[in-house]
Amino acid sequence: MGHHSQPTYKTIVISDLHLGSKGAKAAEVNEFLRAHSCHQLILNGDIIDGWQLKKGGSWKKKHTAFFRCVLKMMDKWDTEVIYLRGNHDDFLEQVLPLKIGKQFSIRQDYMLKSFGKKYFITHGDIFDSITSQMKWLAYLGDIGYTFLLWLNKWYNQYRTWQGKPYYSLSQVIKQKVKAAVNFISDFEEKLAELAKAKGADGIICGHIHKAEIKMIDGIAYMNSGDWVESLTALVETHQGEWQIIEFPLYNLKAELNEILGEAIAV
Repeated sequence: MGHHSQPTYKTIVISDLHLGSKGAKAAEVNEFLRAHSCHQLILNGDIIDGWQLKKGGSWKKKHTAFFRCVLKMMDKWDTEVIYLRGNHDDFLEQVLPLKIGKQFSIRQDYMLKSFGKKYFITHGDIFDSITSQMKWLAYLGDIGYTFLLWLNKWYNQYRTWQGKPYYSLSQVIKQKVKAAVNFISDFEEKLAELAKAKGADGIICGHIHKAEIKMIDGIAYMNSGDWVESLTALVETHQGEWQIIEFPLYNLKAELNEILGEAIAV
């Protein structure tokens, strides 16, 4: 195929789309893929949310459209697509490794060699045990914290009225938030160590829904984030530079209004 122009990026990494679950932003990710192209597209886990589908999540036309966008990229740009399994699409384990033609493969992990560097790519759930339920704590943020402090005040007025001693909910929350922050840095350090053990210069992962590019002990730690909360992708330019792209049109306010509107309409 004669391509006159070069694709937008050398590499695009996206992860944690959770297609089949309510939170998936399929229309947005499809728009993103239609606007950008690459030599290599890496789908780094939790693309399909098998867990939600088993629990009664629904597969929609726009979820199928995602794969159509990917096929179009393969067709138009000769894009090589590598789909690495995540924990929510662990049903893929039964077919690993699977190569379909020259351009599409499903694997456990992948070593990307680029500009003389090696990047170990894996979803990031390998150290999961108790950590998965801690993930949501990382998003507690100020709003949740403020609300809990308010709740704490009322709860303790009630306890005083009941003749019970003061209970510091805020202490408990503070500890949890601290644990969540520790969890993230612990996750990042463990994955950097893994890359080092593999003799790689960097690690590319997803899983915790927090996009990041930083150096940890001489290892490049890169996380592609997600398409549920933050709508981010990790891209490598034709010069070998890595960047995080945020989907620009994602408007949380508009979405909240829509949800509120639906709630009121009901």
